[in-house]
Amino acid sequence: MDSLIAAAGRALAAGDPLGALKRVALRDDPPALALRGIAMAQLGDHAMARALLRRAGRAFGSHEALAQARCIVAEAEVALAMRELGGSPRTLAAAVLTLEAHADHANALHARLVAVRRLLLLGRLAEAAAALAPLDGRRLPPSLAAVAELSAAELALRSLRTGEAREALARAQEAARRAQVPALLAEVLEARTALDRPAARRLSAGGEQMLRLDEVEALLNSDALVVDACRRGLGMSSAWQPLARRPVLFALARALAEAWPGDVDRETLIADAFRTRHPDETHRARLRVEIGRLRKLVAALAGIAATTRGFVLQPHDGRDVALLVPPIAGEQASLLALLSDGAAWSTSALALALGASQRTVQRALVELEAAGQARSLGRARAQRWLAPPLTGFTTILLLPAALPIE
Repeated sequence: MDSLIAAAGRALAAGDPLGALKRVALRDDPPALALRGIAMAQLGDHAMARALLRRAGRAFGSHEALAQARCIVAEAEVALAMRELGGSPRTLAAAVLTLEAHADHANALHARLVAVRRLLLLGRLAEAAAALAPLDGRRLPPSLAAVAELSAAELALRSLRTGEAREALARAQEAARRAQVPALLAEVLEARTALDRPAARRLSAGGEQMLRLDEVEALLNSDALVVDACRRGLGMSSAWQPLARRPVLFALARALAEAWPGDVDRETLIADAFRTRHPDETHRARLRVEIGRLRKLVAALAGIAATTRGFVLQPHDGRDVALLVPPIAGEQASLLALLSDGAAWSTSALALALGASQRTVQRALVELEAAGQARSLGRARAQRWLAPPLTGFTTILLLPAALPIE
């Protein structure tokens, strides 16, 4: 390795992409192309970074498997920054095996952390936890340790384990200080502030109360029956009944919780669940069917009794009912939460993360754009979507699969 390549590598490791480019900007040999690609990624020009890394990977070829594997890892990280999440993870997994076979353990660990961060973006928390478990942040180089602890903290936050999240963030901050990388320190600071921001609202007959994540965790671990409109389900202590894929049943549960301890008349339930203001006998018959389905699903947590006017929620053992709603109103709260992370998302990546069809996501994006809440860049396959940051509260509970992991 010549002196300019070595100096450029040291500059990139220290978070100085301009210093690296000064040394290799005019060179087109494979090592220089790879370093130029990483520098452009650090500067935010991800399209150029990906093109340079692909050129470098092709130029190295199979006869330089180690260098090619490093390019694959760098390109995977760029794809993550571009929110291109639909590719197969097999290429990255093969690169990990190559790196480990050549004893490049640092880059192999980096590749594993890229895979973990992809899983977190997709909301696949159980898989992310399994991939992160073998990695001990205390034995990693400082920069990798900071990334590992940040990933552990995000996993804990998404799983509503705030105590574990605080401990991981403390370790991440110490590792970031040792690494002396400003971007890592800024990311840790942003993650720590999320713990102190409101995360949800609790609605009751007495009014509205803003709750932080630790207060939400305490509420979900209490004896109260919680109807959670952030993650669309019902919970009581360790029991959880998801209703995210049963929108009619969740609409009924929310209406019953909002009226508790009173009942809800049948016309209101029909309007909330079926979106109609002119009910007829078919709607009333369907309401009886859907209430029966909901009663069966929540039987372990509560009963649903018929009244003269309609129906009333009756939690077992006289427990309280708490209705938890997002910090922002609207049907597209989860979509806005994803878009507000500062990255430009493709429609396909949003659909993958939300578990929805691309057509459904596209319609929602058009509505958000018309309302001035999101904007698009580019056209056709190059089109990306952005939204302004959501300030004043944290969006953890709105992210896909933000559910406790057993």
